[in-house]
Amino acid sequence: MNKTKFRLLVFFMSLSLIGIILVQLYWVNSSLKNNEEQFKFHIQQVLSKVAFKLEQQEGEEFYKTYSRFKDSTGRVPLRADLLPFYDRAVKEGDDTVIYSDQVTREYDEVFFDKDKIDDLVRKKSKGSNVSQDTKKNKVNADADRWLRFQIEGFLKDYREYNYLESWINTGKLQKMIAAELEQSGVKTPFEFAIYNNSLSTKVRSANFKHEAGMYDHPVFEDSEGSTRYKIIVSFPEKKTFIFSSIVGITSLSLVFTLIIIIAYLSAINQLIKQKNISEIKTDFINNMTHEFKTPIATINLALDAIKNPKIFDDKEKVQRYLQMIRDENKRMHSQVENVLQISRLEKKELDIDKEQADIHDVIEGAIEHVDLIIEERHGTLTRHFNALRTTTLLNDVHFTNVLVNILDNAIKYSPDEPVIDISTENVKDFILIKIKDHGLGMGKATQKRIFEKFYREHTGDVHNVKGHGLGLAYVKRIVDDHSSHIYVESEKGKGSTFIIKMPLIN
Repeated sequence: MNKTKFRLLVFFMSLSLIGIILVQLYWVNSSLKNNEEQFKFHIQQVLSKVAFKLEQQEGEEFYKTYSRFKDSTGRVPLRADLLPFYDRAVKEGDDTVIYSDQVTREYDEVFFDKDKIDDLVRKKSKGSNVSQDTKKNKVNADADRWLRFQIEGFLKDYREYNYLESWINTGKLQKMIAAELEQSGVKTPFEFAIYNNSLSTKVRSANFKHEAGMYDHPVFEDSEGSTRYKIIVSFPEKKTFIFSSIVGITSLSLVFTLIIIIAYLSAINQLIKQKNISEIKTDFINNMTHEFKTPIATINLALDAIKNPKIFDDKEKVQRYLQMIRDENKRMHSQVENVLQISRLEKKELDIDKEQADIHDVIEGAIEHVDLIIEERHGTLTRHFNALRTTTLLNDVHFTNVLVNILDNAIKYSPDEPVIDISTENVKDFILIKIKDHGLGMGKATQKRIFEKFYREHTGDVHNVKGHGLGLAYVKRIVDDHSSHIYVESEKGKGSTFIIKMPLIN
């Protein structure tokens, strides 16, 4: 996959993921708005019912006062008669104004007396030419209208001269509101108050605070729909309650969105890895081709030389060329064997039998394999065996290969004379093996990928250091199989230190 196609694929996948997330956010926001509208509708219904019940209660309280006067005096009271029974008595010297007209004065004495209302209505309508049915309907309509008029007058006085606190119990009002809210499915804490001309009355809950987002409804309205009273309710945990109604489906949406995001990131990661592997394999093939060209060319030259009649009779030169052919063939065989070993390790087909061994002896055996190479390059290898406990369980052949690979890298990546230090030390029930060189070193990015198969630090077309990126991959596999750990500490231009942490046999 070329870079353009890869970038387009990532772009459209990212665009789709962002679109899904935005749609989910829009849906959640719309659900919250709809739930808030439904919540507002339910609260208005609740307040309407509470207002109606308060007006009924007001009528009942007034009727108690009305009945008390009527029972004590034996006559139907006028509006002025009931003023002394209210909380706020009229100050001495003030004129009590009772709004009334001639009809009102005539009807004052017939309040709640239907028979007398009918007589007065008939007397008012005497001499009329309308039909009897029409007269009857008119009488009933006038009587009903008059009763409403009288009741509104008395209730107006009752509200004007009575404190709400005298007949509205705050606790009972709170229970009334709570019952209506529960019946409507609104189960969240609330605070309430009744206001008179935008001023708070004593009918209020303990923690009520006037703030934005409250709900109000008029109460004690007259026939024209005007009133100075309103009941106000606030919900401190409204947002939590509204969100809780969609928390279930929102949680599922969030979980599925997270799954999609994780799957998307995983897919992108796999695509990038596959792309990198493809590039690494291409580099590996190029490097492998370059590595095989030299031994093949050497073998061809040696064979051509042997076929030369002058060389053929010189046994010393023939032996020399044959040794060159054997060495180059052995080198190619070892390279192919490295590839096969890695493959067998990945398939769990490589049997590694472990036996008790002294780690210092194994290290010495590995040093013998590279000693001549170090001497040829005029290098030095220093031992610092500080570990007192050195018995471990390992496979002598494979673990020796591990150490030889690391030492070989230390030699190859030292541009000058190789200077190598090998040290051991005990840390609790482990032994640490440190192989330090003073070579080229490596950057942080290379350190993270140094044990990957086929990976080599990119050097363009320069092949000054031979290899295929298989040695350290093999090292990592063998160390892991020994229940051990390997890691590297390095700095560009200052060398590298490979550290192997192995468990000891107690």
